[in-house]
Amino acid sequence: MDSVISTRPETIVVLMTVPNADVAATIAMALVNERLAACVSEFPVRSTYRWQGEVLQESEIQLVVKTTIDRFEALEARVKALHPYEVPEVIAMRVDRGSEAYLNWIGEQVMTLEP
Repeated sequence: MDSVISTRPETIVVLMTVPNADVAATIAMALVNERLAACVSEFPVRSTYRWQGEVLQESEIQLVVKTTIDRFEALEARVKALHPYEVPEVIAMRVDRGSEAYLNWIGEQVMTLEP
């Protein structure tokens, strides 16, 4: 069997939380419109965390961002510019396996367009 070499960039999933639906929508639209992400999914969550010596619980929106590793730095910079938190969560995880058609679609959506 011949081995297939993929030219598709490596797919990653980026997790972040935001304080509310308005911020979630702003970040999601910016990332997709600017081709930094193929898709952003939003989920309501309750977060418990330690911040400045206190344990807090807050309702937040969890964003799950599908993109490629070569777009991560630009995506992180854009999120930091739009995010209201002093230290926003921006965590990338590699996608080891997935539907080939879906992973190809992600790569196509975040390709940098030539002028």
